[in-house]
Amino acid sequence: MVDVHQRYSSFGRGLSQGFGNDPASLALVNGNGLGNSGQDIGGVRATGEGAGALTGGEQQANKEGLNAEQLQSPEHPYANSHVVAGAGGASNGAANFQQQLNNVKQGKQNAISQFNSKQLKTKTSNEIMEPPDSFNDLKEMLDPKGKGYVILDGVEKDSPTIAEVLHIETEGRPNLTYFERFQLLIRKQAMYTESDGVIEGLLREMATEEIVHLEQKEGGTQLKLIIEFDSNGQAMFKPMRYGRDQETLPNHFYFTDFERHNAEIAAFHLDRVLGFRRAPPVVGRLLNISSEIYPLAEGQLLHTFFVSPAGNICFHGKCSYYCDTSHAICGNPDMLEGSFAAFLPPKEAAARKVWRHPWRRSYHKRRKAQWEVDSDYCDLIRSTPPYDRGRRLLDIVDMAILDFLMGNMDRHHYETFKMFGNDTFLIHLDHGRAFGRAKHDELSILAPLYQCCVIRKSTLETLLKFHIGPIKLSAALRKSLRKDPLNPILWETHLSALDRRLNLILKHVRQCVTQRKEAATSTEQNIDEIIIDDSF
Repeated sequence: MVDVHQRYSSFGRGLSQGFGNDPASLALVNGNGLGNSGQDIGGVRATGEGAGALTGGEQQANKEGLNAEQLQSPEHPYANSHVVAGAGGASNGAANFQQQLNNVKQGKQNAISQFNSKQLKTKTSNEIMEPPDSFNDLKEMLDPKGKGYVILDGVEKDSPTIAEVLHIETEGRPNLTYFERFQLLIRKQAMYTESDGVIEGLLREMATEEIVHLEQKEGGTQLKLIIEFDSNGQAMFKPMRYGRDQETLPNHFYFTDFERHNAEIAAFHLDRVLGFRRAPPVVGRLLNISSEIYPLAEGQLLHTFFVSPAGNICFHGKCSYYCDTSHAICGNPDMLEGSFAAFLPPKEAAARKVWRHPWRRSYHKRRKAQWEVDSDYCDLIRSTPPYDRGRRLLDIVDMAILDFLMGNMDRHHYETFKMFGNDTFLIHLDHGRAFGRAKHDELSILAPLYQCCVIRKSTLETLLKFHIGPIKLSAALRKSLRKDPLNPILWETHLSALDRRLNLILKHVRQCVTQRKEAATSTEQNIDEIIIDDSF
């Protein structure tokens, strides 16, 4: 095995042999461009092309980025050799030398002006050549007669509530808490409706009610607390680890990233804005560790509280990865933000089935999942129950669209309510690793869409509505998030990323339609196989 120091030592000798000891040689390579010489680094020529009308010596000095003071210095090796010798045997007199310097300075100014002009023209050209895409072709496919858009709700179609399945009466019972109403009114086709006002009341209760009991949730890689309120309602608490502007570290895998409390809040609102209504309600809240958490802590959790060197109250609990002193949750000095996600009904009353996501990632730093290497993977999924019929595959695509908009790669399982059978919505849970990289669009998240080339008609209508405006998706989410007590929830760059990513989704849909048209004999029939109207 080659020693690391030996390897870098050899690398350094190679550079010395190639460039020599003259720092101006480095400037020459940088100015001339490695790709233009056609030779290896050690063989870059002393003179180059593209210096305009300058003479050989002027080209040399200009390429090396030398200024007048450097060339006038008698210690500089090029002061009396390269520049003067390159001038075609010109005299070494002071007048000629000064003229050389003036020419070099003028040449550099011209080059800078030309570069700035080229950059300006390029930018202007790009702006002119790439106008915003209105996706009129997709719009016409959805509405060929120009009658306007109708966003299909679908909630009322064969959509009994949990209360109805369990034969529990909810009408005329004013003593029911918002927690109880939310759980009993979960429907077969959606987590909630917007018409009954339950969600707003539930969010308000979670943000203000007194906490009477808490305990650490077992399992998981990071600290979570089960919170019980005075009304007997329960919520999952995820504490704040860092600020809104801190993104996922570039060298971290998706499965090692910290969870973000604000991502849980934003994910609920985005799911709601898109009309999915498949995520449990989540709200932000500011807690006092000294008066609201520490007095209620018990057992192992209690023993993990400490005061940091900065004088802040911290704790870390017990979990498999990030529960130690170096990964502690700290207040400021004892005030702590967190997200509160409403509990779903207890499994004794409404059991849930856990499904392995068909586009699950490998969760390994070297291995790839089957869908990442098999171009016909969707054909296998389409032939496998429950993806071979009903709404399940379209719900998977909806989930992929939601995850792509948020940048969430951490989707390994999903759940459904057993009492509703297979033809029910997928519960959108666990979004703590979303909104981590605002400037990166992870297209692989959209694999269910571009591998299967199917999308729900109402979903496409909603995406087009936000793309065309007048209200953009970023503006709609920003307005929704203003209601949260911890607003602002998202860094502004994450909001603007939504509009960019929505545009990419529509481009993938268009590509699917184009490919199907090219391979089809009956265009209308095959387009219907891509844009599916299932009344949801």
